[in-house]
This record gives sequence, structure tokens and C-alpha cells, in this order.
Amino acid sequence: MSLRIVLHRQIPDDPRLLRQWNDVALQMERPQVFYTCEWALAVQTAYRASLKPLLFLGYDGDDLIGVASLATDMAGKKIGFLAATTADYCDFLTSPPGREEFIDAVLDELRKTVPADISLANLPADSRTPEALRAAAEKYGFHIYMRPAYLCAQVELGTGEQRQELKASLVGKKKLRRYLRAMEREGPVTFAHLQSLQQIEAALPGFADAHVARFVATGRVSSLATPERRQFLQELARRFSGAGVVTLSLLSIGDRPVAWNYGFRFHGAWFWYQPTFDSRQEENSPGHCLLSRIVIEACDMDEMQVVDLGLGAEGYKERFGNSTRQTLYVTVTRSWLRHRLEMLKYQMAIALKRSPKVESAVRAMQRRVQSLRRPQP
Repeated sequence: MSLRIVLHRQIPDDPRLLRQWNDVALQMERPQVFYTCEWALAVQTAYRASLKPLLFLGYDGDDLIGVASLATDMAGKKIGFLAATTADYCDFLTSPPGREEFIDAVLDELRKTVPADISLANLPADSRTPEALRAAAEKYGFHIYMRPAYLCAQVELGTGEQRQELKASLVGKKKLRRYLRAMEREGPVTFAHLQSLQQIEAALPGFADAHVARFVATGRVSSLATPERRQFLQELARRFSGAGVVTLSLLSIGDRPVAWNYGFRFHGAWFWYQPTFDSRQEENSPGHCLLSRIVIEACDMDEMQVVDLGLGAEGYKERFGNSTRQTLYVTVTRSWLRHRLEMLKYQMAIALKRSPKVESAVRAMQRRVQSLRRPQP
């Protein structure tokens, strides 16, 4: 094989490239919706003010065999996956046997063309990529550091018998029946999974407003408070229109939605990607009820293998999940000092977590410093 690397500083919105790209994505060990060309194009459109795409395509003749969808910040000093802030999983795309050669070629190009440090978030630990990255980094004189990032909970549906047992265990839970009965006192409880572009676009504003309100109620700032994130979700719905991929699930009381999940059905996985619920119904756990319903329905769908609960270590995910998938955070740099600082930062973070009182004091100090840096009115 004669591998040829082509660099694009903008992702071409080209139907032929989209088909070739997605064909490569489906050759991955575990294909993900986050690896698709549609996803990358949606990120490029929504986040053009903060990210500059850096797309490496690997060709054997005219055949596309590798995709590295990367990006730099606007200053061009930091490199990461283009989808790092939006995707649960990010990776270099090739068939498994071609991973090492492609990553070697991409790292060779990076060291020659982009003088920046590389930070790769949400890389699956079970991918062949970490091993290939380590070999290429050593070859080209980079320092590489890999640390655990997120442990993503999953609901493996299993065999036909296991599915029925899982479904029966959820349907039979007294807690679920109690929540549903409480909501039914206010009106009929219904579930819906919206997949048409028109339906999703009509429901998105209510979902986004509920997400923002829920975060405000818990003293946090929702990602949907930014226009970029809202545009990103709209772009995904538009680009996947008609494919049955984007699935906005709702639990409603009467005609009033009280729980949502902006998710995906892709290649045997149903993603619990961005959920929220109406805080006024918190005591009835509508989010718990919606997730239960998704798992129950997935059990009856032969093409579904897993309900992926994604990033985040919320307790309810651990209770639902029966398996996990580890992700890594990888830094690649020529600077020995930055390499050591990255290691030290992680080791300190681990030490702080072992002492909640110290961690709380450090966070309070950080908030105090940030408040002093803000301009006074």
C-alpha cells in the first residue's frame, strides 16, 4: 500500500467525501455516530468562531482509507480532535490493521507543518489507536502521556433471554410504577421519539430552555446557554435528516413535555447523549422514567446491542449500567517540561480527590482568585 496524506484546513462539504468518510468510519472496531462526516461538518458550522479544522485524509490511490479530524484553536497553538467538546468518543478512523501506518503518517505531518502541542480527549481505551500513537510518538521524538478520562456506563442488552430479563426487571420496578402513577394524576403520560427534521426543530427550543433552567436551578451553566451549542444540535438534525439517526425522545404529561433526551440511534447503539427534565417534576423523576422506557424499547429492537449512557459519572448511570467503556486523555508534546507538568497536574488532581476537604478548599481559593481578576463595576 502506498499511503498519501492530504491536508485540508476546511472540511469540504462534498457528497463523495461524505460517502467515503462514512465508509471508513464503519470499518472501526466500534463505529460511532461521532465519527461520521455529518458530525464533523456540524461542528465546523457551529463552532467556526473558535475552531480551525485540520483534516488529514489518507489515500491509497483514489481510495480513502484514513481520516484524522483534528482542529486548532484560533491562535493555532493547540491541537485536538475537532469533535472533542461535542463527542463522547473521538478517534483516528481506519480499518484496524491500517491504524498504525496512518497515525505514523499523520504524526509525521504534524511535526513538520503544525508547531503545536496535541491534546486528544475522549479516546476509547479499547481502540488500537493508543498503541499506535505511542509507537509513532517514540519514533518522532514526542513525549506522550495517557491518563484515564471518563468511565462511560453502558447497558449491554445481551441475548434474547437476557433482554427479556432486563426488560422485566425495569417494568416490574415499584419505583418506576410509583413515579408514573404520580404523573398520571396530572394527565395521561406518553412517550415519543421524534426523528423527522420538522418535529425535532419544533421541539428543540422547549428542550433547550428546559436544559438551561435545570442547570440554573442547580447553580451551573448549561452548554445550551450558548448559541453555538443550539446551532450544533440543529445542524446535526438537519444533516442526518431522513436517516433515522437523531432521535429526540420525550416524556409528556398531557401535551406538556417534562423530560427529554437528544440522542442517536446508530449502528446498534442508542445514545443517552443530552438529557434534561422539568425541575418542577423532579420528585417524580421523569428523566429516570424516560431512560427506563428507552432501555425497555431497545430490548425489543433486534438491531440494538447497547444503550450508551455516555460521558459523566452521575450515580443514576452507574445504577442503570451493566458494563463500562473507558476513555483516555492523551497529550503529545516535544517539550519535556510540559510533559512533566501534565503528569504532575493529573497526580495532584488524584491526590485532591482523595481528600475532599482539601479539594473543596482549593476550589474555593480558585473561585476567589477568579473573582479578584474580574473587572469591578
